[in-house]
Amino acid sequence: MSDEIETGQASPGASHAFSLETAFSHLPYGVALFDTGLKLIAANRAYGEKLLLPPELVAPGTALEAILLFMGGRGDLGPGDPAALASARIAYIKGQSTTLTRRMSVFGRHLEIHTSRTATGEMVISFTDVTDRAQAEAALAEMNHTLEERVHERTRALSRLNAELERARAKADAANLDKTQFLAAASHDLLQPLNAARLYTSTLYERSRGTALASLAESIDASLGAVEDIMSALLDISRMDSGALKVSMAQFDIRELLRKIEIEFRPQAEEKSIRLDVVATSRVVHSDRMLLARVVQNLVSNAIKYTKPGGRVLVGGRIRGNTVRVDVIDTGIGIDLHQHHLIFTEFSRLEQGARIAPGLGLGLSIVKRIVSALDHAIELDSRVGKGSRFSVFVPRVMGVPAAPEPEPPAPPPVDASLAGLNVLCVDNESAILSAMETLLGGWGCTVKTATSLRQIAQEGMIEGWVPDLVLMDYHLDQTSGLDAIEWLRQQVGGHLPAALLTADRSHQVRALADNRGIPILPKPIKPAALRALLNQMSKQR
Repeated sequence: MSDEIETGQASPGASHAFSLETAFSHLPYGVALFDTGLKLIAANRAYGEKLLLPPELVAPGTALEAILLFMGGRGDLGPGDPAALASARIAYIKGQSTTLTRRMSVFGRHLEIHTSRTATGEMVISFTDVTDRAQAEAALAEMNHTLEERVHERTRALSRLNAELERARAKADAANLDKTQFLAAASHDLLQPLNAARLYTSTLYERSRGTALASLAESIDASLGAVEDIMSALLDISRMDSGALKVSMAQFDIRELLRKIEIEFRPQAEEKSIRLDVVATSRVVHSDRMLLARVVQNLVSNAIKYTKPGGRVLVGGRIRGNTVRVDVIDTGIGIDLHQHHLIFTEFSRLEQGARIAPGLGLGLSIVKRIVSALDHAIELDSRVGKGSRFSVFVPRVMGVPAAPEPEPPAPPPVDASLAGLNVLCVDNESAILSAMETLLGGWGCTVKTATSLRQIAQEGMIEGWVPDLVLMDYHLDQTSGLDAIEWLRQQVGGHLPAALLTADRSHQVRALADNRGIPILPKPIKPAALRALLNQMSKQR
């Protein structure tokens, strides 16, 4: 067989063998057959050519060890003694029925070598030049390594960015908290002197009626009122922007909310000769009681502000499917259809409205923000010269019966006599106490003032004298106004009507006062609202 391979000549009757041997010699990869003693029986042309073996090493009968010694000496088997490397290789392939190894020749070619033992003990050794494949694999591995490095680098960069963002977020949260705390302190400190000023100007206005000073006093009071509105709006917007606005959803009857609106705004409407009708229909809704009240307050305030004397403002609730539509309807100046989208924008004021009432145009912006936070809808229907309807759609609680509708009590007249009404005023600001005493004294009230509970106890103010009403500041030096009211009630041994006066407009304070059933008069105190409260106390007495 070996002669036939070497000479390429076929023996008679061996055409089939000739074809097989021809194909064998033309295989693109090297193949060699060794006998049981590992002597070369035959090898194809590619075996010697691709391994670059001399002709004598591909001759039949050549020992595999001789071939390996030659290759080891050339460096194909790696570093080390050629004899030791050849012996190790022979021992390895003898110990395995098949082997598969990959080596790089000294000529830079990658060879994949396969050995297999036949059933009769011969050894077939073949090899393939896989340089192109190895280079492709190396390129792919390099690409994967590069890609992994890029991914790792991007991951590290993203981690650094996330860490920076987290630090920035923490810094922003801290700044917001600082701003919120600052605003809470600022609102108290800024509104306190404004409160005293408005009380003094109200006293001045009442005492100067019919004189040349009346118009001046009224102008001062109006200017202070405008400052108050602007400051309150700016503080509200800042609280919302800083995240201090917290929504607390609950079920409640909207009737009580509307009744409080009537009590708060009736004096303001009567001062402008505007008819205010509040239809306090009983409906159970799901919303934030305090924030919804703020929305309705802003809408009613705007309605009164932009309605001319002799006009009318109507407030009420109507069932619309699964909602209660809270309407604030006025006969005011109205808004052009093309300008509806402008009125909910900060600092946006329509020309006609700016001529009627001062302001920055923040009220409806606050309404829009609160309604959005509550996830309620708001609707506007308005015609120029005819009036406007602002409607807030509040989710209705189905299946919960509303409380029976009582006969609404007639609101006490603004000019009811307050003579002899005992009022205790507690505030840590002496200027405010002085202004309150002057104003209430002018209305005929008997007034006692104190800056603390300690002063009340030391001077025995409530010994033999029980106030008909306590007007209590919330931020006292030693305790909160709510706790101070509880202490006073324990001292007199029974129920003691009280109202909380505070420049703190936070949701928490309102919730605490509401839970204890204590009404709040926000500072700066509106004399008309204070008088309405005193009238109620006078009627109850």
